[in-house]
Amino acid sequence: MPAARTVTPDGDVILLVSGESAAARAAAHAQDDDLTAVIEITDVAPVSVAHRIRGRAWLAGWLTPVRGDADRAACAALLAERHPVGELLGMSEELEAPYSGRPAWTLLRLEVGEISVDDLWGAEHVDPELLAAAEPDPMVAHETELLQHLATAHGDRMADLRALLGTRETADMKAVPLALDRLGLRVRFTRGGSGTDPGSAFDARFDFPEPVGDVCELRRAMRTLFA
Repeated sequence: MPAARTVTPDGDVILLVSGESAAARAAAHAQDDDLTAVIEITDVAPVSVAHRIRGRAWLAGWLTPVRGDADRAACAALLAERHPVGELLGMSEELEAPYSGRPAWTLLRLEVGEISVDDLWGAEHVDPELLAAAEPDPMVAHETELLQHLATAHGDRMADLRALLGTRETADMKAVPLALDRLGLRVRFTRGGSGTDPGSAFDARFDFPEPVGDVCELRRAMRTLFA
């Protein structure tokens, strides 16, 4: 498990791993030889709901250590933008120091050649160029907290969304917020289920009138949706 990861503007994945990890040792031993690797990412819903895995992704490519003072400093700075863990783990000076021996922490680069995704929208291959061009969703940093807040403090408002589902029989179904992004809210409606009985469930997607760019815009979009 990397301590942190991010994506460069060129679409490479930068990984911060323990210097004693198998990935770090293999990359150092390979030298200039091609070392193939696969990253598996599992996306788990941050709320208690049946079938919590929202998706999986596999990124396959070639793994190398990040070498050179300038390149390591640039990658460390990029990691800190997305995952401000450098100071917390006390590794910032070490990452910017000249590469020698086996450090406590190592920066690795995965040059991505193939991507597969299996999530709430279906299974498909993704062009690595699309990964390079993609921007993080502005709700990523807030999604966990907001979904948990909706689930625990606004269960009645979530249940009101059943009125938007047309002719479906949903009177006795529980509504749990499952995913949130700049485009809308996904809710899982469940009925029954205990022991070996999985009950019944389906997801409904509620799109916002327009994409939201920050929490203030999200609040307005959520008020419109509940109204």
